[in-house]
Amino acid sequence: MTFYQGQSLADAVREATAVLTDAGVPTPRVDAELLADHLLGVGLGRLRAMLLGDTPAPEGYRELVEERAGRVPLQHITGVAYFRYLELRVGPGVFIPRPETESVVQLVIDHLAGVRKPKVVDLGTGSGAIAGSIAHEIPDADVHAVEFSTFAHAWAAKNLEPLGVTLIQGDLRDALPEHNGTFDVVVSNPPYIPAEAIPTEPEVALHDPPEALYGGGADGMELPTAAAASAARLLKPGGYFVMEHAEVQAEWIAGMLRRAGHWNDVTTHFDLNGKERATSAVLASTAPDE
Repeated sequence: MTFYQGQSLADAVREATAVLTDAGVPTPRVDAELLADHLLGVGLGRLRAMLLGDTPAPEGYRELVEERAGRVPLQHITGVAYFRYLELRVGPGVFIPRPETESVVQLVIDHLAGVRKPKVVDLGTGSGAIAGSIAHEIPDADVHAVEFSTFAHAWAAKNLEPLGVTLIQGDLRDALPEHNGTFDVVVSNPPYIPAEAIPTEPEVALHDPPEALYGGGADGMELPTAAAASAARLLKPGGYFVMEHAEVQAEWIAGMLRRAGHWNDVTTHFDLNGKERATSAVLASTAPDE
């Protein structure tokens, strides 16, 4: 890499794009621009206008591009992940929220349309993306979030405290027993990757925390099954449960919920890419035995 002091921003971004392309980064041009904007802080629209002139490349740009070429996640370098209307603080030790999870939040928001002061809990909140978005978009909601990992909990605290979310550090399998039977909605994006299914993307395999990826057991279904059991415990009769999962797990999860005997209206939902991304259900009027 040959960035040098005094090189133009346009030339630096062009060269960075080539470097990131060679490194296999999926969106090399966008990432090159975002790294430059991270240093300049002008916004992408202004940055792209600056590329037409002779603005010099910002100091430190080469080092950031080298990190990204090493497949360090862009969000770890910038410290920011964008999710729906939120700008989230992220870094090592927390799962970076994915765009497809935004559709799960939309399911909750659509379900709660017209409901006054709903009570919602996000099991396994990670960075706080789901819980924070619900609190932001439904201002009168009483939103709770549960996170087991000490590192992720610390990131979630930074993101959720300004939004008024009640965050606890705990296990989604037995959290919030004092709130049993009181929630209108339980939402979860639990770890669900099978033990042997090692992610192919270096950003995921090397930088996302394993405890946020692997769901337990050969099929990865231990934690999703536990999340469903906790939802049945925490929800009011008639309450709504929605859980994200891998496309290939949709049929299994729908079957699991139906076999449990206390869920109605089991429904699989597609994300914007047409993948079976989430499954929802409504708790029957008679709650399961504790």
